[in-house]
Amino acid sequence: MFRLEGEAPLDSRARETPFTCFPLEPIALFNPFKRRTFLQAVVAVAATTTFGCSDDETSLTSDGSPYFPQSLASGDPRPDSVVLWVRVEDTARAGEDLPLRLDVSTTEDFSSLVVDKLEVTALAAHDHALKVKVTRLSPRTTYYYRFTYEQGGQKHTTRVGRTRTAPAAGDDVPVKFAFASCQDFIGRYYNAWQRLVQLGEDLDFVVFLGDYVYETTGDTSFQSSGGGRSVRFSEPQGALAQGTGVTAFLAANTLSNYRDLYKTVRSDRQLQAAHERYPFIITWDDHEFSDDCWRDVATYEDGKRDETQLERKHNAEQAFLEFIPLDTAQTSEGVVNVDSEPRFPSTRIFRDFEYGRHLKLLVTDYRSYRPDHLIPEDAYPGAVALDAAVLATLPAPAQQAFSGDTFAYVNIDDPAYVQHKQVLQGVYLSQAKAAGLTDAEAAQKVGTWVKGPLALFYVNQVFKAAGFGALEIPTTGAPRGMAYVHMGKSALFNIQGSRYVVVKDTFDVFAAVKYGATAGESENVFGPEQETWFNQTMTTATNTWKMVVSSTSLSALIWDLRAKTDIYDPTLRQRFYFSVDQWDGFPTKKKVMLNTLKAKGVTNTLFLSGDIHASFASVEEGVPTLTAPAITSGSIKSLAGLALLGAGYAPGAPVYQYAVTNMEKTLQDSNPGLRFADADSHGFVVVEVKADETLATFHLIPAGEVSKDYSKRDGSELESKFTARTFRVKNSDIQPV
Repeated sequence: MFRLEGEAPLDSRARETPFTCFPLEPIALFNPFKRRTFLQAVVAVAATTTFGCSDDETSLTSDGSPYFPQSLASGDPRPDSVVLWVRVEDTARAGEDLPLRLDVSTTEDFSSLVVDKLEVTALAAHDHALKVKVTRLSPRTTYYYRFTYEQGGQKHTTRVGRTRTAPAAGDDVPVKFAFASCQDFIGRYYNAWQRLVQLGEDLDFVVFLGDYVYETTGDTSFQSSGGGRSVRFSEPQGALAQGTGVTAFLAANTLSNYRDLYKTVRSDRQLQAAHERYPFIITWDDHEFSDDCWRDVATYEDGKRDETQLERKHNAEQAFLEFIPLDTAQTSEGVVNVDSEPRFPSTRIFRDFEYGRHLKLLVTDYRSYRPDHLIPEDAYPGAVALDAAVLATLPAPAQQAFSGDTFAYVNIDDPAYVQHKQVLQGVYLSQAKAAGLTDAEAAQKVGTWVKGPLALFYVNQVFKAAGFGALEIPTTGAPRGMAYVHMGKSALFNIQGSRYVVVKDTFDVFAAVKYGATAGESENVFGPEQETWFNQTMTTATNTWKMVVSSTSLSALIWDLRAKTDIYDPTLRQRFYFSVDQWDGFPTKKKVMLNTLKAKGVTNTLFLSGDIHASFASVEEGVPTLTAPAITSGSIKSLAGLALLGAGYAPGAPVYQYAVTNMEKTLQDSNPGLRFADADSHGFVVVEVKADETLATFHLIPAGEVSKDYSKRDGSELESKFTARTFRVKNSDIQPV
């Protein structure tokens, strides 16, 4: 998702400009992790072990065994197969491979076995996590499964898991599933998973859209504090240290670090219960590797330094493949060899599923192949991105839009501006070193950026703020061009105006020009292989519905403040994209993709997405899209509220009212295709796929409830906190029921 931060504005006007700073959330507080004492472990084992059983005995307890601390799970169900997952933990044999036994049955009491005492081995090299692909199953059938570990002559058994295969191709049956995303563990509780299990829906599967884990131990810019829930690394010395002082945190780096994330998250009983009840179909987003990543590149440094991290990327993928029940190795049957599953840049987690006559489900990968964000985080605000020659190629209305003095620029390398350039370079070096760059790094950056065409709108502000007002350059007769400052970039090395809060109209022009100049490579989200698979699968599918899983939202999130005359600063009265880390950041590709599907006659397309921590139902370019709220991660409204308060805006300020208090109304007024918006709730969506329509029900709980643990309360109390909103998807539209 995102981190919010900022830098000091150039002058006082920046307190109410599109370039205001975003604050940090309070730092997370952690309670030390307390392992079981030896006596507690003995008691637990005694309570959950079957003593003296023969192989035919199946005495079980509902609590499972302490040798299986993450319980068990299933995933990627197909008509004849499913992937089963488990992890066994025996500290006395930590370095040994551990033998397990798998039973699969069509009955919960295991009286009708289809897999009987299959001997498998959980490898120490994979942290004793194990995936088994069970094949030759019957379509649309519920199966029960369990793993058994024998130690010291005693058998220790998991809880009983339940899974279900997909219907056969062509079967005329309805399909029901849930989808969800973003389950930050720190300081938050999985009440949404508890509610899903409580509902007892007869689901075929659950789709998880990414951010299954968060790679940080308390990034104060977006993670909560308190609540008694924390993430600690068993090998902190291998992690990446980020931030300083009270804002310091660690980010996963080593394989051990990433494994710790999954082990911690899957220790939650509510999430375990959901996995035990339903098979999951899972993709990743950014936090499984690194916040706002692209390919194998992180963004913590916001452009200060190169963050290409291939080894770290491979560690993240290794842990994901060990702990998530999917099979990218295309195993014929039996144990999935995680070591044979491909890694970046050959990763392939995009895949599709067929659920009878009515559903083709495409699971896409938004992160592994996509290019960098179009606006570099280290972009010099004054640098001209599109000069006069490029603007002259645009249609006449666009040329007219850039004719004002705001877009005037000069070539700072002209001999007439020697002193001007020296001042700009001096200010840049000072700001760069204040941001943490070394002298050598700052010198390299200044040579890259402070040269050539520079926007007078920006550099004249620099001269004035630095006490060199006499150096201000007149705009008369100067050529016109678009600089990064015109897209919202006002400071060095930050996310504002690069990944978040970007001026829509100028950004769209910039994106379109780059798209044309690079033959689409600047917005090539899927990469060649995935693009081919996507187009072929969508255009050849004969299923009634073609549903596309995208980890990031396709709903356009635009704040249109052009007519808000109570905002005194005219530079704020523009249209802004809230986030260009999602599909709004690739506007040309998004439009081409959706219009191509329509042109090729693909009907009943529906996109399912997440990431943005809010609930949306919208129609984009005539194609319906649904965005799930976060399971726990901070809502978009709460983050925006903290941001504006930290930037100096009181709750009564017009900007605060439009962007936070009335965020849903502002978004709906600004986005004609937006049918529903809830920016401050958590939950999940249940989808019912029928022959003539699809129903989608948002199950929502207020943001304030996510820090409360309802697992120890009466179930009716949790039920009372949830509300449901149902929408009908039909004839390329979405409407409330």
